[in-house]
Amino acid sequence: MPAIDGIKYRRILLKLSGEALMGERGYGIEPRVIEEIATEVAEVHRLGVEIALVIGGGNIFRGVSASAQGMNRATADYMGMLATVMNALALQQALEKCGVATRVQTAIDMKEVAEPYIRRRAIRHLEKGRIVIFAAGTGLPFFTTDTAAALRGVEIDADVLMKATKVDGIYATDPAIDPNAVKYERITFTEVLRDNLKVMDATAVSLAREHNIPIVVFNLRKSGNIRKNILGETTGTVVEGGDHAE
Repeated sequence: MPAIDGIKYRRILLKLSGEALMGERGYGIEPRVIEEIATEVAEVHRLGVEIALVIGGGNIFRGVSASAQGMNRATADYMGMLATVMNALALQQALEKCGVATRVQTAIDMKEVAEPYIRRRAIRHLEKGRIVIFAAGTGLPFFTTDTAAALRGVEIDADVLMKATKVDGIYATDPAIDPNAVKYERITFTEVLRDNLKVMDATAVSLAREHNIPIVVFNLRKSGNIRKNILGETTGTVVEGGDHAE
């Protein structure tokens, strides 16, 4: 697939929250929303970008919440992993309606539904121009889908880990509470961990720091933001190495 000039990141790991698929429903999958996401991802893919995705399952089931209500944490986390598979299959269908070849790979073996996760096979799919959707997290309880995204990003040698959220970057304080909250344009991994900023969980940030993969946090709800960030126009916050934020 030919790539155009000006692309900053050639291979990306895009992390989507399950909640991104809900729209205004508050639960489940809103077809219009998933179609909009798929359309935007497909447009970026046509630029020649290799795309892998990790998607959460919070729109269907949240393991941490269930655990807090008395369910065994490991059991709750496995149920959450199955929810991510449902979301992955829905996103796969939406992407293929856009004319994009895709593969879903799961960390839990379910061969009738999707391929098992195999690193070399995933990379080969990307090289052949297919979008790969990683489902079922790491396959182990007690790890978040943020950590799964960072882990897969490292494994496939992604140029960047892009986290799509409902806010337009990282703030020093919660912008929903503090109208004067300061937004960071750039910040270091160390500062994120030191200040306990709620970007991704500490394990995910530490993995990205160790392997020097920048994290771009941006607002998915603004159309065109994925493309803008791919082309080097940062619309959110970049987390990267270095002693000081720029």
